[in-house]
Amino acid sequence: MAGGKLSPRQKMINLMYLVFIAMLALNMSKEVLSAFGILNNKIIESNTISDGRNESSFQQLSQKAADQPGQFGDKRAKVEKIRALSKDFNDYIENIKTTVTAKFERDAEGNLPYEQMDKGDLIDRMFFSGEKVSKQGKEFLDKIHNYPAQIKAIGGSSIAESEMKKIEARFATNQVYSEKAGAKLDWIEYNYHGFPLIATITKLSQLQADIKTTESDVMTGMFQSDLVAAASLTAYQPIVVLEKSVFFQGEAVKGKIILGKFDPSLKAKSVVVNGSSVQAQAGQANFSFGSGNIGEHPITGSFNFDENGKVISLPIKDQYVVVARPKSATISADKMNVVYRGVVNPMTISFAGISADKVTASAPGLSSAGGGKYNMSPGAGSEAVINVTGTLPDGSKVSDRKSFRIKGIPGPTGTIRGEMGVVKGPKSSLEISTIGAKLVDFDFEVGLDVVGFNFKVTGQPTVVVAGNKLNSQCKSVLSKVGRGDQVTISEIKTKLVGAGSYLLPRTAPVIYEIQ
Repeated sequence: MAGGKLSPRQKMINLMYLVFIAMLALNMSKEVLSAFGILNNKIIESNTISDGRNESSFQQLSQKAADQPGQFGDKRAKVEKIRALSKDFNDYIENIKTTVTAKFERDAEGNLPYEQMDKGDLIDRMFFSGEKVSKQGKEFLDKIHNYPAQIKAIGGSSIAESEMKKIEARFATNQVYSEKAGAKLDWIEYNYHGFPLIATITKLSQLQADIKTTESDVMTGMFQSDLVAAASLTAYQPIVVLEKSVFFQGEAVKGKIILGKFDPSLKAKSVVVNGSSVQAQAGQANFSFGSGNIGEHPITGSFNFDENGKVISLPIKDQYVVVARPKSATISADKMNVVYRGVVNPMTISFAGISADKVTASAPGLSSAGGGKYNMSPGAGSEAVINVTGTLPDGSKVSDRKSFRIKGIPGPTGTIRGEMGVVKGPKSSLEISTIGAKLVDFDFEVGLDVVGFNFKVTGQPTVVVAGNKLNSQCKSVLSKVGRGDQVTISEIKTKLVGAGSYLLPRTAPVIYEIQ
């Protein structure tokens, strides 16, 4: 382009062409930087949710420790130390993120200027000194390396060996093979040297997510085993087991009292329920009395038996609720408040206080799956009306109905070898890649088939393809492109697997950049 004698006009054309190429590269870079920023925000949002969930779990464990200090006190103390360790590590990483982003001004919503964070010099100067890892970089590595070791020292045998191995693998800093370098690189070099700042910020946020996941796993692992029952009879707990938790006015309240650790050889000396003696059986006692008026009612009494020549009395304390006979049904979509055309929508349909086998439901496209579960496959139209009938114990009927909106499946996003957006790779990879489609953030598991698409390279005619693979005409066009050129896969025609000729809405395109 620069060789030979060129006229001033041709030189100007060549210069404009170079500027155009640079602008394309700049725009692509901005898209990638913005994608990292959006991903970072998603991780931060998820971390906030994890913090709340972990705090709630810890409060529950603290309550157990207060109720049963002998059983849970030691474990709670260990979890508290691990949580403090995790907070220290998380705050250390947060301080790094705050330091390297201090000069960037956030927008009104608190977002960083992602497209300006394309340089990695701030992290490079922090973690590296020339070709070697800096003092601060070594500190960062030591924090990561020491974290699982400190957890193991605190938790000891309270953390299962298999769980500890997962934690150690999660924070491993072993060397990583780099195809670009053709050799193994130090973990910190492979993950943090020379990357755009926003990419590094995202990696640090993910490291914080790993910390919160570890904290959650430790708490779950420590308290997932069942309590070991004590040998003494004083450890038994009487349990009221009702036929159902809510009774209609005028019904008999029926149920049984059993011991928490059921022993067929154990028979109580006597059982008293609401002031009346009931017959004691092996490990339990059945009872029956009138339900009373609408509202809550207590069940009190005692389980009495002999232990070493002495009468041990265990208190019975529970309650039941009496409600009026139902007049309306409960109808709910298991996954959403609408039903989608083209997929099977699982639903639960019931009448309060009526067993599932006494409830029937009908609507176009509705079929029963048993046990109060139904499958809804809506057809044409914008609304589905479900009619429900329940049969009461006395044989009388109650009915209700509910309307649901019918919506179509949203348009999918095109993929190349399973990746969306801008996919990079060599021409040889694209030649054998499969063009696919994904439904992003859609609650149903559905299979998608691509039956056609358009193949476009700038300056070349569009190739219309049938199927989901590049044809010979595409490969011929592809042979003319060079490094940095982009191939656009658009007009992707997608249909549901097993849905016949049902085509989905327009599928978003996907771009392949030649490396």
